[in-house]
Amino acid sequence: MKILECVPNFSEGRDKAKVEGIIEQIRMVDKVKLLDYSLDEDHNRSVVTFIGEPDKVSEAALRACLKAFELIDMRRHSGAHPRLGAVDVVPFVPIRGLELEEAVEVAHKFGKELGKTAAVPIYFYEEAAIRPERRSLPAIRKGEYEGLKEKMKAPQWVPDAGPRRFNPKTGATIVGARHPLIAFNVNINTRDVEIVKKIARTVRFIDGGFHYVRAIGVSLGEKGICQISMNLLNYHKTPIHRVFEAIRSETSRYGLEIVGSEIVGLIPVEALAEAASFYLRTHEFTPDQVIENRLL
Repeated sequence: MKILECVPNFSEGRDKAKVEGIIEQIRMVDKVKLLDYSLDEDHNRSVVTFIGEPDKVSEAALRACLKAFELIDMRRHSGAHPRLGAVDVVPFVPIRGLELEEAVEVAHKFGKELGKTAAVPIYFYEEAAIRPERRSLPAIRKGEYEGLKEKMKAPQWVPDAGPRRFNPKTGATIVGARHPLIAFNVNINTRDVEIVKKIARTVRFIDGGFHYVRAIGVSLGEKGICQISMNLLNYHKTPIHRVFEAIRSETSRYGLEIVGSEIVGLIPVEALAEAASFYLRTHEFTPDQVIENRLL
């Protein structure tokens, strides 16, 4: 049986009723299982995870995106997390029984249909990228929604699918295919976002940090702290604990402390096993030693 995962990110994290309306569209599709969803008020963003057979997952994603375009108006949106549109990003992830190339095919078909049906500009990224300069998600998001209208006027930023005109209500959507990643955030006890941005630069690959790490520093406003928001693209080659310890070390240089962390969405048990093995100093610990894994 082929199992495909979809992890769409919607630019709404404060109005639970709107998010529930989007998620209800996923629940209505037979043979699709909703695994998780979370809302973040500071980021004003929600992340949803569901799995199923490729055709069913694509159908559920389309229904959810169309509902999101109906409910979310980017002209009124603000939040700490970078975003390009009401449906910011729709990644497809192969889980079982299919290769990454098949997920790319799903992404291309889905993106073209979404762009046509919703009249929304579409950009393909990661493994689904049509142009090499569009593999990187941060590169596509640069300028964010506020700069999208001018950005689309440049020949190099003509959308891959959908209309070639700016849609002020929806913005644009980024669609792709990728391996599983970990969305991991670390909170630091300071209001000085410039310090946190410096720390983020020490761990992210684009500035000479860890390979497979994307990171930004943001302020969490009323909470009175700042956050390093990250995507860990390959937890085998860059384990979560290694990034955490590097941030802890850099934070202490400024006389600050880590006051918490969070995992957004789901995480592979292997990643947690690696962290447990590191901090408990166990030898040759594997996920097979987890009781629930044996039961499954």
